[in-house]
Amino acid sequence: MLQFDLQLQQFVGPNGTLSVPVDDEITRKLAMLLEGECQELGPLRAALKFGFSKQRYFQLRQAFADRGALALQSRKRGPKRNYRRTDEVVRQVIRHRFLDPDASAAVIAQKLRQSGWIISTRSVERIVAHFGLQKKTSSLPTDD
Repeated sequence: MLQFDLQLQQFVGPNGTLSVPVDDEITRKLAMLLEGECQELGPLRAALKFGFSKQRYFQLRQAFADRGALALQSRKRGPKRNYRRTDEVVRQVIRHRFLDPDASAAVIAQKLRQSGWIISTRSVERIVAHFGLQKKTSSLPTDD
């Protein structure tokens, strides 16, 4: 009977072994599905063996059924693009910074919001820091 050994990261069968790279998450998830569906382990025990919940097991099984093995690869979480700090908003922040170098990030954010742009003060601060547009501070005199 073919099984996947998590500690050795390899398939173990009656006639030998097949090693799997440690960072190969697709093969590891596929091994879980094989053990859960095709062997006596069952979904719950297979999920627990591989460190997943029963719910996640069924999500992966459905993804595999719909789109094949590549659907088992993890994807980056969170927003896929910068939907608040678009190129145009960045240009507007830079424009406002150059028009009024003494304006704070809060003032720039307020002006942009009044013009219909959706942006937070923190986003303006990030843009200013990213482009090095911070205000220059005068150095303190030293006492000699």
